[in-house]
Amino acid sequence: METGTNAARYDGHERSSVLDETNSSKAVWADTRYRSARNEAWLKAQGYRSHIHRKKPRGKPMAKHIRRGNATRSAIRACVEHVFGYEKGPMALTIRSIGQTRAKARMTMANLSYNFRRLIFHERRQATA
Repeated sequence: METGTNAARYDGHERSSVLDETNSSKAVWADTRYRSARNEAWLKAQGYRSHIHRKKPRGKPMAKHIRRGNATRSAIRACVEHVFGYEKGPMALTIRSIGQTRAKARMTMANLSYNFRRLIFHERRQATA
């Protein structure tokens, strides 16, 4: 499912448009910007399991059990986040366009390019093994 909004839109409001009802896992992995009482209640009502990072309390140290939980969540999310890091770093992907259609096309091409690079990497690795 592909969705895009302008940069002024708050990510937490997009929860229903980015979740796929056909996904049998029902697990939601996200960073702290998606954690709110409203989002947590909505996820629970829809039957999703929340694995959303917890925020550090302002002016206080983070509790040890929360820190461990966030570390566990980060290990899972790192598998996905490296894609965005690669697109932002070596690919220098910055989308500045007029119109969401052009921005989506640019994102699609960047994702396709990344997938081709990963395919070549795995093909070469398999050939040498």
